[in-house]
Parts: sequence; structure tokens; C-alpha cells
Amino acid sequence: MSAINTHSTAKNSVLPILRWQLRNNTRGLLVWVLGLIFTLLMYLPLYPSFQNLELSSMLESMPGEMSAALGFDKTSTGSGYTQSTYFGMLGFLLAAVACIGWGTRAIAGAEDSGRLELTLSHAIGRGQYALESLLMLMVQVFVLSLSTVVVVLLLNGPSELSLTVGHVIMATAAWAALVFLTGCAALAVGAMTGRPSWALGAGAAVAIGGYVLDAISKASSSLTWLSNVSPYSWAFRDEPLSTGEGWGGIAALIGLSLVLFGIGYWVFRRRDIHG
Repeated sequence: MSAINTHSTAKNSVLPILRWQLRNNTRGLLVWVLGLIFTLLMYLPLYPSFQNLELSSMLESMPGEMSAALGFDKTSTGSGYTQSTYFGMLGFLLAAVACIGWGTRAIAGAEDSGRLELTLSHAIGRGQYALESLLMLMVQVFVLSLSTVVVVLLLNGPSELSLTVGHVIMATAAWAALVFLTGCAALAVGAMTGRPSWALGAGAAVAIGGYVLDAISKASSSLTWLSNVSPYSWAFRDEPLSTGEGWGGIAALIGLSLVLFGIGYWVFRRRDIHG
């Protein structure tokens, strides 16, 4: 962002950082949306024939603990299959990578490139910059979520998934809250440190750590307590796609996201900016 453009945007528009980020990140957001759509188109239509494939028999022959840990223990139903292939695995992976990247670039990436210092020198406060970056992350997650809901519902009938609209919305909300947390972790640590590598590591730790803890908790009855500290488990333990339940997990994920952002916001307004 040039000094002239930053100064002009700050003086002449509402939410200047959000507007600038929307203009510059729309193409990247579209790529991620297309990636999620492609994943859904690739996997959900396979469900009717999945029941007759040798793969189905192979999954049934797997040890129960391993099958549960990998999320393959309920693929016999449309909701279980959609959860295992998309919300709990590939869709989660793609969306988490996207959100971690966005959260990292928002502050840490801008600071590392020198753009942040330039922006803040032209009538943009640190608090405003951080808040609008959070709002941008929310917009991006909303677009991913809306795309997911629309495509899943479009494929629901042809793919014989037997999903209900309310349950799809609830599962998508839980999924969105989870990937939003990964992005917030990256955004917050980036705000606190100004280091992209630390921001990336924080987001990845939440995503990978949560998934691993959930898998371990399902592998052994003596380790089920690990699910209590797994954000991934918070999102999906109520099986929102099957039951339509999950507000508690969503609230916990959003609450933790806001706490992390609040800490990052507080530190960001007080620390030195790397030139």
C-alpha cells in the first residue's frame, strides 16, 4: 500500500483497512472458495457408491479405536460421511490453512514487509488496524461458510446424503468457529510479536494440536479427558451434522478466539513496531 493511497483511504472512507484488504484479497479468497467447492464436488457425490466399494469393507475391518480416531467409524450415514470427509478432514484442513495464512499476513506479514509502519503513519491507529483485520478475517470465514452451506445443500439430494438444512448450518457454524480460532491465534501472536513464523506456528499448533488431541482421546478410554482441551473436539463432539447440537462448543471456540485477540490487541497497542 503506498503512502498516498493509505492517506487517501484513511481520510475518505469508513473502515479503510477492511476496504483495502477486501480489494487486495478477493482473488485469493475466491481461490480458497473454489478449492472447497472442488473438494465437496469430488467427495460428496461418491457417497451412494461408497457403500458398495471394497473401501467400505476395509474401513469396517479396521480396529474400532483407529477407525474412531480417524473419524471413519460413522461413514455409513450421509452425515457421518460428510463429517469425516469434509468438515472433519479435508474441508477443515483447507480452511484452517487459509485462515492461518490470512491471520499471519494481516499484522505480522505487514510488519515484516514494512507496510504496517507506513500504514500507521497515515492517520490509522493501531487499535483500528487490528480491529479491522479481525473483521476482515470474519468476512473471509463467512464467505467460506456460506459457500460450504450452499454447495452441501445443492449436493444433498443428488448424493443421497439425507442431511437437514438446520443441521448443515449448525455443522458449518461449528466448522467456521474452529477455523476462525486458528486464524485468530495467528493474528493474535502476529500482533504480539510481529513475527510471521511465530504467527504461523501458533495457528498451526491450534489446528494440528486440536486434531491430534481429539484423535488420541478417541483411541483410548483412559485418555478421553484430552477431548476437553481440544478445540477440534469442542467443535464436533456434539455431532452437529447428525444432531443439530453444538452451541456450547461454538461459544467456547468464539470465546477463546476473542480472548486471544484481546491479548494480542492489548500488546500490539503498546509494543514497538519493527521498522
